[in-house]
Amino acid sequence: MAGTSGGRPSIYPTLLYADAKAAIRQLTEAFGFTELSVYEGEDGSVLHAELVQGNGAVMVGSKGRGGLFDAAMKDAGTTGVYVAVADVDAHHRHAVEQGAEILMPPTDQDYGARDYMARDVEGNIWSFGTYTPEIGG
Repeated sequence: MAGTSGGRPSIYPTLLYADAKAAIRQLTEAFGFTELSVYEGEDGSVLHAELVQGNGAVMVGSKGRGGLFDAAMKDAGTTGVYVAVADVDAHHRHAVEQGAEILMPPTDQDYGARDYMARDVEGNIWSFGTYTPEIGG
């Protein structure tokens, strides 16, 4: 069983986009992700990208470039990803300043968290908040 040695996350949401470059731009500029790596094909498509936020990461690529994963994701719908951030209100303000579509403003939840919800350029739902469940050990 794989662990999280070296502080590496053990789960990486992976999203494919029709315009992966636009998605990467929005995720970095509006939502505060940092590019760790971006690998492009000869045609300019994004073969694989890794974007980090805190101690987590997502993998991003272009739709329609072939391969088993692309074929498996062909008819997949949008996805939802939750990202823990330290200051929900500041994060939300920045996303609004960058023109992100906000679905729910910062809201205090019954379970003690504060979060907001946004939609990215291709319809995926991103929630940013303070909830960080104890995974125990």
